[in-house]
Amino acid sequence: MWCVVNNLTAMPPLAERLRPQAMADWCGQSHLLTAGTPLATVLEGKALLYSMVLWGPPGCGKTTLARILARKSNAHWFALSAVTTGLREVRAVISDAQALAESADTRQRVLFVDEVHHFNKTQQDAFLPHVESGLFVLIGATTENPSFELNRALLSRLVVHAFKPLNEEALHIIAQRAAAQLNCDLDDEATASLVALADGDARRLLNVLEQAAVTISGETVTAATIAAAAGTARRQFDKGGDHFYDQISALHKSVRGSDPDAALYWLCRMLDGGADPRYIARRLIRIASEDIGLADPRALSLTLAADDVYRRLGSPEGELALAQAVVYLACVSKSDAVYRAFGKMLEHVRTDGSRSVPLHLRNAPTALMKSMGHGSGYRHAHNEDDAYAAGEHYFPENMRPLRLYHPVDRGLEIKIHARLEELRRRDKKGK
Repeated sequence: MWCVVNNLTAMPPLAERLRPQAMADWCGQSHLLTAGTPLATVLEGKALLYSMVLWGPPGCGKTTLARILARKSNAHWFALSAVTTGLREVRAVISDAQALAESADTRQRVLFVDEVHHFNKTQQDAFLPHVESGLFVLIGATTENPSFELNRALLSRLVVHAFKPLNEEALHIIAQRAAAQLNCDLDDEATASLVALADGDARRLLNVLEQAAVTISGETVTAATIAAAAGTARRQFDKGGDHFYDQISALHKSVRGSDPDAALYWLCRMLDGGADPRYIARRLIRIASEDIGLADPRALSLTLAADDVYRRLGSPEGELALAQAVVYLACVSKSDAVYRAFGKMLEHVRTDGSRSVPLHLRNAPTALMKSMGHGSGYRHAHNEDDAYAAGEHYFPENMRPLRLYHPVDRGLEIKIHARLEELRRRDKKGK
């Protein structure tokens, strides 16, 4: 629809006007479309269209490819958005598809569902018998991991195709096509700036360029014009989705791998993308226990202090304390000995019986308990040589002592290991 207001003609956004209508205009996702891949086989007319999920970040071509596939297959097209659609609309589409199936028309029927992860389990279940029977080919598009957002029954009937953010080559081509459409020039610096701002998202690129072109009226678009049109740029991020968990995983693994610069990079990526610094602080506390442990007990104190500093100062001042903690954690000795010992002991306790506490280890606050033998024979370690009761047994009776904590040869655990070895030697000699 077109309209005119104050002599200005309203038209669809540039991203819609430039949407490819055929593969000749397509850019990107070569890993999905090279010869011999399932999608390429459909586009070549050698196979029927099949039900699938197109999973990837915004602006990478999921909806566009779905439309091209349906058009190339000469299929009937039905489209829904899970954001605005309820079960009633789903049933209406199913009814329309059934009417077509009962007619003489033998063409495939395609139901495209945008943002399919927003459908709840009941809505997803409504598709199952019709995908199974072939009433329609279901193509879902989502920015979220289908493994988490789609129920297993529906997911088992779909092929998942993972899209990637558009690379620089594809974005350069799209930028030049857009400049021609807008009848403006893009210098090299402006193009580089635009591609960087796009961050793999063609829709973002086109929206920024369209806004920039309005302000220069047919002149050359410069990097300054792009920066003014873009406003405050944000990296790709999702506070609760895959981008979030992928990046916190990268931060954790960079710290574990003792690379302070990479760890700082992922910290800054998350902060720039809008991650809650308090969540990052909690993760750093976990890292201090899980990956540094007793190799450097100061790590836990430092992360707790960084969390406290952030709570007192907030952003941006408090973020420096988080950066300090990240660098420290990345640089110090690592040990997951306590983490592994804790996990193994929990597993043992959960599968073992409820063994009684030995009498000599029991609490004896009353005369009755003492008369029953509670605490009898207990050797108080501080009264023993070197404050150690050699040969004493602290596990339940008739239970073989477990040795699940094995200090590593790094940091403070070198000394802990030596101390435990000495105590074990004394245990063998007895009292």
